Amino acid sequence: MLAQFVLFDGFDPLDAIAPYEVLGASAALGAGAAFEVELVSAEGARLVPSGLPGISLRAAGPVDADRADLVVVPGAVALTEDDVRRVFGAALATPLAGALAAAVRREGVVVATVCGGSVLLGLAGLLAGRTATTNTGALELLGGLGARAVDARVADDGDLVTASGVTSGLDLGLHLLDRYLGADAALAAERLFHHERRGTPWTAR
Repeated sequence: MLAQFVLFDGFDPLDAIAPYEVLGASAALGAGAAFEVELVSAEGARLVPSGLPGISLRAAGPVDADRADLVVVPGAVALTEDDVRRVFGAALATPLAGALAAAVRREGVVVATVCGGSVLLGLAGLLAGRTATTNTGALELLGGLGARAVDARVADDGDLVTASGVTSGLDLGLHLLDRYLGADAALAAERLFHHERRGTPWTAR
């Protein structure tokens, strides 16, 4: 299974790296299956600056919903709603908007977000009628973008799985391990990372 982690200028590195590490460790958990993890950008292979000075990550290739089973979208390093709209507006002015739309609409692809990543999807017009979460300071904004915003650590709406604040990327990764590979894999990852999942996930099931 291929999990692509989407990078864009100004992304929050912890949003991307926490679930990347959790899913990337799946090969070592003895679950009989594993995720292949890949950093990508809408523009393809490039060095992508995060929103924190001095921290960049290298995308290996383009976002590709034809290849990916899972597409994970981080939020941004942004303190105000104006910052959010500025960073995300610049990101959506690139080919990212079309790449995310293709991922959301493609059958068999699950799109997951951390923190403001769900707001990014909402600004792209991709969350109408969907249940999603984000950091507590942006729940009202998320609701205004057409989503049913829920105050949950993780919200699993089938082919859309969203996580709340920045550290919830760990919980997202563990939830996805449980969903795809089973509880034993998730428990093994909790032991590996010395982190137990927090909160009760909202789920459409």
